[in-house]
Amino acid sequence: MDVAADVTDVDAVVIGGGFYGSCIARHLVRERGLREVVLLERESGLMRRASYNNQARVHNGYHYPRSFTTAYRSRVNLPRFLADWPQAIRRDFVKVYALARRGSQTNQRQFTAFCKKIGAPALPLRPQLRDLFDPRTVEAAFEVEEWAFDSTVLAAWARTALHEVGVQVRTATQALSLHRDGDRIRVLTSTGVPGTVTTLRAPYVFNCTYSRINTFGGDFAGVALGLKHEVTEMALVQVPPELAGLGVTVMDGPFFSLMPFPPRGLHTLSHVRYTPHRHWTELPGHPGAAPRPVAGPVAGPTAEPGATSRADRMIRDARRYLPAVAGSRYVDSLVEVKTVLLRNERDDGRPILFERHTELPGLFSVLGGKIDNIYDVLERLDAEQLSPPTAATLGN
Repeated sequence: MDVAADVTDVDAVVIGGGFYGSCIARHLVRERGLREVVLLERESGLMRRASYNNQARVHNGYHYPRSFTTAYRSRVNLPRFLADWPQAIRRDFVKVYALARRGSQTNQRQFTAFCKKIGAPALPLRPQLRDLFDPRTVEAAFEVEEWAFDSTVLAAWARTALHEVGVQVRTATQALSLHRDGDRIRVLTSTGVPGTVTTLRAPYVFNCTYSRINTFGGDFAGVALGLKHEVTEMALVQVPPELAGLGVTVMDGPFFSLMPFPPRGLHTLSHVRYTPHRHWTELPGHPGAAPRPVAGPVAGPTAEPGATSRADRMIRDARRYLPAVAGSRYVDSLVEVKTVLLRNERDDGRPILFERHTELPGLFSVLGGKIDNIYDVLERLDAEQLSPPTAATLGN
């Protein structure tokens, strides 16, 4: 493939129009002085994949009793996120964390001590809420401060914010390969129409493609850390009236989480055992390994023919702890590939991967697992030496 024709020079290319990619593109213009920034998104609009297909939780630390760093960073980032995007936050529900009597890696004493250590309030449940849980399977439950976000509101914000700072957004456009070109990087792109391959050239490229982080050809060797990918299904359910104003997470093992999902007016139901349908790993030096040939979810961009939903199994198991969940009506499923660092399989931590590649200087790969981690990404970005554009580079 000829990578020399029809080259457009810009100051930076951001690949991936999710929440992270959108925020990084805006930050490069507003805070780092770059002027010509292009954002590439393979879907037809911003924030259509992992930024939408998730549990919409704004973390406050409770979810990570085995990873203090992840929990603490969530506590630090939460107030900033609430202040920066108040229009996207849903607060009209009570969030409960419950501890299973058997099979949990964290007991009541440990969870209470953990919440105190990170400074996160956890109050005993009022009687009417406590009565919703089966005392034979639930050791204790606490009312906590945790909320949900509406990704469609964030996507609308991103469209406006990127337009205001002059970021050029190209949707339905895929980055195919990355190539070294002196002190710059060539990015081959395609709109999917035969004969429409074009080339961008920039001193800086940001790879914010989440589960597709290792999928580029050319001179890109993949990220330096091992990855685990899971095809996941979260059931969208209509909960019975007694659960309508509630979000519930049962800790800390093969249990479930029930959260309001603002874009649809429903709840997501996920389960540690049943949400993952298949998985595969990518080791350093071997990117793009094929997934294992096992069944995937019933619907969505990663579905496989003949696959079935596991929502019924999620509901049956969840009702052992929260009996009222048996009255939930299954509506649909959110299907997505979830990607995490292999090294955090045991502690369930969610650190940021922020890698500057040696084989392609100026290329950064960014992978994060929580929306509030965006502040850690931007702080790390500000620590990098990025030269603002000079007169010689503008408009070439």
